[in-house]
Amino acid sequence: MKTEWKGGTLLAPVPAVMVTVGSGKDANIITIGWTGIINSEPPKTYISVRPERHSHGLLTETGEFVINLVPAAIAEACDYCGMVTGRKVNKWEKCGLTMEKSATVAVPRIAESPMALECRVTDILHLGSHDMFMADITRVALDESLLDEEGRLDMARASLCCYAHGTYYAVGDMLGRFGFSMAEKKNGKNAKVSRPAGKR
Repeated sequence: MKTEWKGGTLLAPVPAVMVTVGSGKDANIITIGWTGIINSEPPKTYISVRPERHSHGLLTETGEFVINLVPAAIAEACDYCGMVTGRKVNKWEKCGLTMEKSATVAVPRIAESPMALECRVTDILHLGSHDMFMADITRVALDESLLDEEGRLDMARASLCCYAHGTYYAVGDMLGRFGFSMAEKKNGKNAKVSRPAGKR
């Protein structure tokens, strides 16, 4: 049995990210939940921002932003940056965060973030409560500590957090790598795909 609700924003989990906008003394941090990947080649992403937010004006003016992924260690700073406005508070100083020079945009990265996506806006869609800023991902910067002994990215080392219906969560145990449902079949065996309880 399912309870029926009217349409709403209950997709979960979603990324909890700290987006940097502006530069120099105007550099600000805004916490974003509405973000994701929208294209592979070229790599494109988006963020959705309410027009009344301080960061909206900076985004519109410069056309650049950086998506800084959030490890559990700075989840409190992530929450704080979504609760106060950069018009009145220097979030960098208040949260003890460090500006780091980006490679392809004027917007700074957050040094305490283990991975950052530098972005340049290509289109803006006015959707209603939010404006969607679609952008090309021009550079990805990641801590060397995220690489394993063979130089491959190990995202588990980032200890990222996510957001689900008003609550922050630490990302949990790995269930399998992309394609794991077909791994046994490739080896000449029948793939064993786990099914939810009651669906066998």
